[in-house]
Amino acid sequence: MDIKLQVTVVMLGVKDVERAKKFYAEGLGCRVEQEHPGFVRFALGDGSAALALYPWDQVAGDAGVPAEGSGFRGSSLHFVADSREEVDEVLRAAAAAGATVVKEAAALEWGGYDGYFSDPDGHLWKVVSAN
Repeated sequence: MDIKLQVTVVMLGVKDVERAKKFYAEGLGCRVEQEHPGFVRFALGDGSAALALYPWDQVAGDAGVPAEGSGFRGSSLHFVADSREEVDEVLRAAAAAGATVVKEAAALEWGGYDGYFSDPDGHLWKVVSAN
């Protein structure tokens, strides 16, 4: 069997779906594509996977794992920006919407530029530009 693995939806477990919806829709401009009680899916940019929000405990239950846990979760979401200015703009918008900037944007030794924010549920987002 020749499987062509792809990511079509990234689902985040969140403590409060309405709070998270407001953060992503109003704060970061994501377009709601589908919504049901306790579930929201956003359409992101062309060629991007969709982003879905679902109650934290229910995501854990669906996977059959404990819901407890904090700190680094072993993953981060990445947004590749076109410029340093766009990196700064995204970090400012995220902070204004309720995110915590956990790493201020800075030049990287290889010539890029990046920073990190944590959404209201602690999911890490890296915002990076190659220039």
